[in-house]
Amino acid sequence: MHPQKILRNCLAAVAFVMVLAASAVAQQYQILRADYGYGDRRVDVTQRLRELARQDTTFRMGNSTFGVDPAPGQVKVLRIWARGAGGETRTFEYREGSVVDGSMFSGWGSGNWGWDDADNGQYQILEARYGVIDSNVDVTQRLKELARQDITFRMGNSTFGVDPAPGRVKILRIYTRAPRGGHRIFEYREGSVVDGSMFNGWGRGDWGGGGWNGGWGDDEGQYQILQARYGVAENNVDVTPRLKELARQDRTFRMGNSTFGVDPAPGRVKTLRIYTRGPGGARRMF
Repeated sequence: MHPQKILRNCLAAVAFVMVLAASAVAQQYQILRADYGYGDRRVDVTQRLRELARQDTTFRMGNSTFGVDPAPGQVKVLRIWARGAGGETRTFEYREGSVVDGSMFSGWGSGNWGWDDADNGQYQILEARYGVIDSNVDVTQRLKELARQDITFRMGNSTFGVDPAPGRVKILRIYTRAPRGGHRIFEYREGSVVDGSMFNGWGRGDWGGGGWNGGWGDDEGQYQILQARYGVAENNVDVTPRLKELARQDRTFRMGNSTFGVDPAPGRVKTLRIYTRGPGGARRMF
Protein backbone atom coordinates (compact mmCIF):
# COMPACT_ATOMS: atom_id res chain seq x y z
CA MET A 1 0.00 0.00 0.00
CA HIS A 2 1.21 3.50 -0.80
CA PRO A 3 2.80 5.27 2.24
CA GLN A 4 0.55 8.34 1.83
CA LYS A 5 -2.56 6.17 1.77
CA ILE A 6 -1.41 4.36 4.90
CA LEU A 7 -0.84 7.71 6.61
CA ARG A 8 -4.31 8.93 5.62
CA ASN A 9 -5.92 5.76 6.96
CA CYS A 10 -4.01 6.09 10.24
CA LEU A 11 -5.04 9.72 10.64
CA ALA A 12 -8.66 8.83 9.92
CA ALA A 13 -8.58 6.07 12.53
CA VAL A 14 -7.06 8.43 15.12
CA ALA A 15 -9.70 11.06 14.37
CA PHE A 16 -12.47 8.48 14.76
CA VAL A 17 -11.12 7.36 18.13
CA MET A 18 -10.88 10.99 19.29
CA VAL A 19 -14.50 11.61 18.31
CA LEU A 20 -15.62 8.55 20.27
CA ALA A 21 -13.59 9.65 23.29
CA ALA A 22 -14.98 13.18 23.13
CA SER A 23 -18.51 11.80 22.89
CA ALA A 24 -17.94 9.59 25.94
CA VAL A 25 -16.60 12.54 27.95
CA ALA A 26 -19.42 14.79 26.79
CA GLN A 27 -22.06 12.37 28.05
CA GLN A 28 -20.52 11.11 31.25
CA TYR A 29 -22.83 12.99 33.66
CA GLN A 30 -26.05 11.42 34.95
CA ILE A 31 -28.64 14.01 36.05
CA LEU A 32 -29.86 13.60 39.62
CA ARG A 33 -32.19 16.59 39.98
CA ALA A 34 -32.68 20.22 38.98
CA ASP A 35 -34.06 23.38 40.57
CA TYR A 36 -34.69 26.95 39.40
CA GLY A 37 -34.69 30.21 41.33
CA TYR A 38 -32.66 32.65 43.38
CA GLY A 39 -31.27 32.29 46.89
CA ASP A 40 -33.71 30.30 49.03
CA ARG A 41 -36.60 30.94 46.64
CA ARG A 42 -36.36 27.88 44.41
CA VAL A 43 -38.60 25.24 42.88
CA ASP A 44 -37.80 21.70 41.81
CA VAL A 45 -37.96 21.52 37.99
CA THR A 46 -36.68 17.97 37.44
CA GLN A 47 -39.91 16.79 35.82
CA ARG A 48 -40.15 19.84 33.54
CA LEU A 49 -36.51 19.36 32.53
CA ARG A 50 -37.37 15.79 31.49
CA GLU A 51 -40.12 17.11 29.21
CA LEU A 52 -37.77 19.65 27.64
CA ALA A 53 -35.05 17.02 27.19
CA ARG A 54 -37.40 14.77 25.24
CA GLN A 55 -38.18 17.66 22.85
CA ASP A 56 -34.66 18.87 21.99
CA THR A 57 -30.96 18.70 22.89
CA THR A 58 -30.73 22.44 23.54
CA PHE A 59 -33.14 25.13 24.74
CA ARG A 60 -33.07 28.72 26.00
CA MET A 61 -34.54 28.90 29.47
CA GLY A 62 -36.28 31.36 31.77
CA ASN A 63 -39.53 31.86 33.71
CA SER A 64 -41.72 30.95 30.72
CA THR A 65 -39.80 27.70 30.25
CA PHE A 66 -40.66 26.45 33.72
CA GLY A 67 -44.00 28.23 34.07
CA VAL A 68 -43.04 29.96 37.31
CA ASP A 69 -41.15 32.99 38.62
CA PRO A 70 -39.94 31.93 42.07
CA ALA A 71 -38.11 35.22 42.71
CA PRO A 72 -39.68 38.22 40.90
CA GLY A 73 -37.19 40.96 40.07
CA GLN A 74 -34.15 38.73 40.59
CA VAL A 75 -31.93 36.99 38.03
CA LYS A 76 -32.69 33.29 38.45
CA VAL A 77 -30.35 30.35 37.98
CA LEU A 78 -31.08 26.80 36.83
CA ARG A 79 -29.01 24.31 38.81
CA ILE A 80 -28.56 20.74 37.55
CA TRP A 81 -27.00 18.23 39.93
CA ALA A 82 -25.28 15.35 38.13
CA ARG A 83 -23.10 12.35 38.97
CA GLY A 84 -19.90 11.80 37.00
CA ALA A 85 -18.47 8.52 35.76
CA GLY A 86 -16.30 8.26 38.88
CA GLY A 87 -19.25 8.75 41.25
CA GLU A 88 -18.48 12.38 42.12
CA THR A 89 -21.32 14.93 42.16
CA ARG A 90 -21.12 18.15 40.14
CA THR A 91 -23.46 21.11 39.89
CA PHE A 92 -24.05 22.81 36.53
CA GLU A 93 -25.44 26.36 36.72
CA TYR A 94 -27.23 28.26 33.94
CA ARG A 95 -28.16 31.92 34.31
CA GLU A 96 -31.68 32.97 33.35
CA GLY A 97 -31.86 33.54 29.59
CA SER A 98 -28.92 31.27 28.75
CA VAL A 99 -28.92 28.15 26.56
CA VAL A 100 -28.85 24.69 28.11
CA ASP A 101 -27.02 22.02 26.08
CA GLY A 102 -28.02 18.50 27.07
CA SER A 103 -25.34 16.75 25.03
CA MET A 104 -23.06 16.38 28.06
CA PHE A 105 -25.65 14.42 30.05
CA SER A 106 -26.15 10.68 29.57
CA GLY A 107 -29.66 9.59 28.63
CA TRP A 108 -30.72 13.22 28.08
CA GLY A 109 -33.35 12.61 25.39
CA SER A 110 -34.87 9.61 27.15
CA GLY A 111 -35.57 11.54 30.35
CA ASN A 112 -34.60 8.41 32.25
CA TRP A 113 -33.05 10.23 35.21
CA GLY A 114 -33.85 12.49 38.14
CA TRP A 115 -33.90 13.05 41.89
CA ASP A 116 -30.80 11.07 42.85
CA ASP A 117 -31.06 7.38 43.69
CA ALA A 118 -34.24 7.96 45.66
CA ASP A 119 -36.23 8.50 42.44
CA ASN A 120 -38.37 11.57 41.95
CA GLY A 121 -41.65 11.54 43.83
CA GLN A 122 -40.81 8.78 46.29
CA TYR A 123 -41.00 10.67 49.60
CA GLN A 124 -44.14 9.77 51.55
CA ILE A 125 -45.61 12.71 53.49
CA LEU A 126 -46.43 11.91 57.11
CA GLU A 127 -47.31 15.32 58.53
CA ALA A 128 -46.86 19.05 57.90
CA ARG A 129 -46.49 21.89 60.41
CA TYR A 130 -46.27 25.67 59.94
CA GLY A 131 -44.72 28.21 62.31
CA VAL A 132 -41.60 28.46 64.45
CA ILE A 133 -40.04 26.11 66.98
CA ASP A 134 -42.05 27.37 69.98
CA SER A 135 -45.30 28.17 68.15
CA ASN A 136 -46.51 26.05 65.24
CA VAL A 137 -49.68 24.36 63.99
CA ASP A 138 -50.55 21.17 62.11
CA VAL A 139 -51.40 22.03 58.49
CA THR A 140 -51.47 18.51 57.03
CA GLN A 141 -55.15 18.69 56.05
CA ARG A 142 -54.77 22.09 54.39
CA LEU A 143 -51.69 20.83 52.52
CA LYS A 144 -53.80 17.98 51.12
CA GLU A 145 -56.33 20.50 49.77
CA LEU A 146 -53.57 22.55 48.14
CA ALA A 147 -51.97 19.42 46.67
CA ARG A 148 -55.22 18.44 44.94
CA GLN A 149 -55.39 21.88 43.30
CA ASP A 150 -51.86 22.20 41.88
CA ILE A 151 -48.38 20.71 41.96
CA THR A 152 -46.81 24.02 43.08
CA PHE A 153 -47.96 26.94 45.24
CA ARG A 154 -46.50 29.96 47.02
CA MET A 155 -47.18 29.76 50.73
CA GLY A 156 -47.58 32.02 53.76
CA ASN A 157 -50.07 32.97 56.48
CA SER A 158 -52.93 33.46 54.00
CA THR A 159 -52.32 30.01 52.52
CA PHE A 160 -52.94 28.26 55.81
CA GLY A 161 -55.36 30.82 57.26
CA VAL A 162 -53.31 31.33 60.41
CA ASP A 163 -50.34 33.28 61.75
CA PRO A 164 -48.94 31.14 64.58
CA ALA A 165 -46.09 33.56 65.34
CA PRO A 166 -46.94 37.21 64.52
CA GLY A 167 -43.96 39.33 63.52
CA ARG A 168 -41.68 36.34 62.96
CA VAL A 169 -40.64 34.53 59.78
CA LYS A 170 -42.49 31.21 59.68
CA ILE A 171 -41.37 27.88 58.24
CA LEU A 172 -43.40 25.11 56.63
CA ARG A 173 -41.99 21.75 57.63
CA ILE A 174 -43.04 18.64 55.72
CA TYR A 175 -42.12 15.41 57.49
CA THR A 176 -41.64 12.42 55.21
CA ARG A 177 -40.59 8.79 55.06
CA ALA A 178 -37.69 8.21 52.64
CA PRO A 179 -37.76 5.36 50.07
CA ARG A 180 -35.16 3.32 51.95
CA GLY A 181 -36.64 3.98 55.38
CA GLY A 182 -35.87 6.68 57.90
CA HIS A 183 -37.30 10.19 57.99
CA ARG A 184 -36.49 13.38 56.12
CA ILE A 185 -37.72 16.91 56.85
CA PHE A 186 -38.29 19.40 54.01
CA GLU A 187 -38.29 23.09 55.02
CA TYR A 188 -39.84 26.02 53.15
CA ARG A 189 -39.44 29.61 54.31
CA GLU A 190 -42.53 31.82 54.46
CA GLY A 191 -43.19 33.28 51.01
CA SER A 192 -41.35 30.55 49.10
CA VAL A 193 -42.74 28.15 46.49
CA VAL A 194 -43.55 24.54 47.40
CA ASP A 195 -43.11 21.98 44.60
CA GLY A 196 -44.96 18.73 45.25
CA SER A 197 -43.32 16.73 42.45
CA MET A 198 -40.89 15.02 44.83
CA PHE A 199 -43.64 13.62 47.06
CA ASN A 200 -45.37 10.31 46.43
CA GLY A 201 -49.12 10.61 45.69
CA TRP A 202 -49.04 14.42 45.98
CA GLY A 203 -52.06 15.22 43.80
CA ARG A 204 -54.20 12.42 45.26
CA GLY A 205 -53.69 13.62 48.82
CA ASP A 206 -53.76 10.04 50.11
CA TRP A 207 -51.04 10.66 52.69
CA GLY A 208 -50.56 12.25 56.08
CA GLY A 209 -52.13 9.43 58.05
CA GLY A 210 -49.55 9.63 60.82
CA GLY A 211 -46.22 8.02 61.42
CA TRP A 212 -44.51 11.16 62.65
CA ASN A 213 -44.46 11.78 66.40
CA GLY A 214 -41.44 14.03 66.69
CA GLY A 215 -43.36 17.30 67.03
CA TRP A 216 -41.54 20.21 65.41
CA GLY A 217 -38.39 18.10 65.26
CA ASP A 218 -34.71 18.83 65.71
CA ASP A 219 -34.20 22.55 65.11
CA GLU A 220 -30.44 22.24 64.80
CA GLY A 221 -30.72 21.17 61.17
CA GLN A 222 -29.76 17.98 59.39
CA TYR A 223 -26.60 19.18 57.68
CA GLN A 224 -23.20 19.99 59.19
CA ILE A 225 -21.35 22.81 57.42
CA LEU A 226 -17.86 21.90 56.23
CA GLN A 227 -16.91 24.95 54.18
CA ALA A 228 -18.39 27.97 52.38
CA ARG A 229 -17.11 29.74 49.25
CA TYR A 230 -18.34 32.89 47.50
CA GLY A 231 -17.76 33.89 43.87
CA VAL A 232 -17.86 32.23 40.46
CA ALA A 233 -16.41 28.96 39.18
CA GLU A 234 -12.94 30.25 38.30
CA ASN A 235 -12.65 32.98 40.94
CA ASN A 236 -14.02 32.41 44.45
CA VAL A 237 -12.95 32.89 48.06
CA ASP A 238 -13.33 30.97 51.32
CA VAL A 239 -15.92 32.73 53.51
CA THR A 240 -16.35 30.06 56.18
CA PRO A 241 -15.14 32.25 59.10
CA ARG A 242 -17.42 35.10 58.01
CA LEU A 243 -20.38 32.73 57.71
CA LYS A 244 -19.74 31.63 61.31
CA GLU A 245 -19.94 35.27 62.45
CA LEU A 246 -23.20 35.81 60.57
CA ALA A 247 -24.67 32.59 61.98
CA ARG A 248 -24.06 33.82 65.53
CA GLN A 249 -25.97 37.05 64.77
CA ASP A 250 -29.14 35.67 63.12
CA ARG A 251 -30.75 32.62 61.49
CA THR A 252 -31.31 34.43 58.19
CA PHE A 253 -29.50 37.16 56.25
CA ARG A 254 -29.43 38.69 52.78
CA MET A 255 -26.00 38.28 51.25
CA GLY A 256 -23.78 39.96 48.67
CA ASN A 257 -20.35 41.57 48.27
CA SER A 258 -20.86 43.84 51.28
CA THR A 259 -21.74 40.84 53.46
CA PHE A 260 -18.38 39.19 52.89
CA GLY A 261 -16.34 42.37 52.33
CA VAL A 262 -15.04 41.24 48.95
CA ASP A 263 -16.00 41.12 45.27
CA PRO A 264 -14.13 38.13 43.82
CA ALA A 265 -15.59 38.62 40.32
CA PRO A 266 -16.48 42.27 39.54
CA GLY A 267 -19.37 42.71 37.15
CA ARG A 268 -20.56 39.11 37.46
CA VAL A 269 -23.35 37.46 39.47
CA LYS A 270 -21.74 35.63 42.39
CA THR A 271 -22.93 32.52 44.21
CA LEU A 272 -22.49 31.41 47.80
CA ARG A 273 -21.82 27.69 47.99
CA ILE A 274 -22.11 25.92 51.34
CA TYR A 275 -20.60 22.43 51.47
CA THR A 276 -22.14 20.14 54.09
CA ARG A 277 -22.26 16.61 55.45
CA GLY A 278 -25.73 15.06 55.73
CA PRO A 279 -27.19 12.80 58.43
CA GLY A 280 -26.05 9.63 56.64
CA GLY A 281 -22.57 10.97 55.98
CA ALA A 282 -23.27 11.89 52.37
CA ARG A 283 -22.07 15.30 51.23
CA ARG A 284 -24.37 17.93 49.79
CA MET A 285 -23.79 21.42 48.42
CA PHE A 286 -26.24 24.31 48.91
